[in-house]
Amino acid sequence: MLNIVLYEPEIPANTGNIGRTCVATGTRLHLIEPLGFKLSEKHLRRAGMDYWKDLDVTTYMDYEDFLNRNPGAKIYMATTKGPNVYTEAHFEPDCYIMFGKESAGIPEEILHENKENSIRIPMNPSIRSLNLSNSVAIVLYEALRQQNFANMQMTGTLTKYDWD
Repeated sequence: MLNIVLYEPEIPANTGNIGRTCVATGTRLHLIEPLGFKLSEKHLRRAGMDYWKDLDVTTYMDYEDFLNRNPGAKIYMATTKGPNVYTEAHFEPDCYIMFGKESAGIPEEILHENKENSIRIPMNPSIRSLNLSNSVAIVLYEALRQQNFANMQMTGTLTKYDWD
């Protein structure tokens, strides 16, 4: 199972959207405190809709707590400072993909320790960054694509229409 890690997220609507994406994809969500909101906030619940109750979510006191409780975890760091494009990474089925807080990203000292696993989403150089929930969706779906969307519904059904 893939894992999304949010380092000190600040905006409840982003975390709610990400939680909903995690439920839709069977992905675990890990939240590293401090959070910029309470997990009971209505904005978080509204963005996560009624899916929040189905979310596999774990919170951690800080980054060190996260590392201690997930020893040996393969962690990819998503950052605008990453030397590697996210499509070049080979995501393992049980890897962790970490995203930083909206205002500052992942701290540089953490990135320096993980430079070889730091990835980026290409974008126009005049843009500072993409929205956090959009970034998570982009990278997560690449990881899922690499795993052939295992255990996901791959076909849709249209209501019968007369197309003539």
